[in-house]
Amino acid sequence: MSRGAILLAAGESTRMGEPKPLLPWGEATLIEYQLGELAASGLDDIVVVLGYEAERVRPLASTAGARLVVNEGYRQGRASSLRVGAAAVPDDAEAVLVLNVDQPRPRMLLRRLLEAQGEGGALITVPTYEGRRGHPTVVAGALLGDLRAVDEQSQGLRGLLQRHGQTVREVPFPTPLVLLDLNTPEEYERARRDYPKLLGLTIRCSGL
Repeated sequence: MSRGAILLAAGESTRMGEPKPLLPWGEATLIEYQLGELAASGLDDIVVVLGYEAERVRPLASTAGARLVVNEGYRQGRASSLRVGAAAVPDDAEAVLVLNVDQPRPRMLLRRLLEAQGEGGALITVPTYEGRRGHPTVVAGALLGDLRAVDEQSQGLRGLLQRHGQTVREVPFPTPLVLLDLNTPEEYERARRDYPKLLGLTIRCSGL
């Protein structure tokens, strides 16, 4: 049995105007940062789904022992990348963490979610801030088949959460870090400015 992760990094970054995985983040790029945090969180297997500008992103993603897969149909939407990533996850995975590359998350947050998934026996575990659900999502291995079958018509991961709503475990966090999502240049610049403060507050308040 293993715990895996799917890092989605295939999108065209239309609103951002440049590939999100390649954006500077701290002393590295966004994808390098996130792969480092995923590797440090105790995961056994990390799958990175590439698509748009795959050849530019590939050298930076070839770290932390991650396995790279390419979604040639990335223009079909995020669900297509999730299917490709889920197909690469080992069949015996007991849990799968799903994260987008434009949602930077620190290792202590990832560890807490994985612990909560293991403790509670829920099919799906999500972080929350003041009642709002954030990311990443941790899905039990029992739903790996569902992940491999998601499509845009069924709203992808969101549809999976809706269908299994009674078995979702919510894990509250003390800061809006779990809601951080970088879609536009303005959101990106604001996040670069605020991230250190949010990270410090998360550590102090949660004891992670």
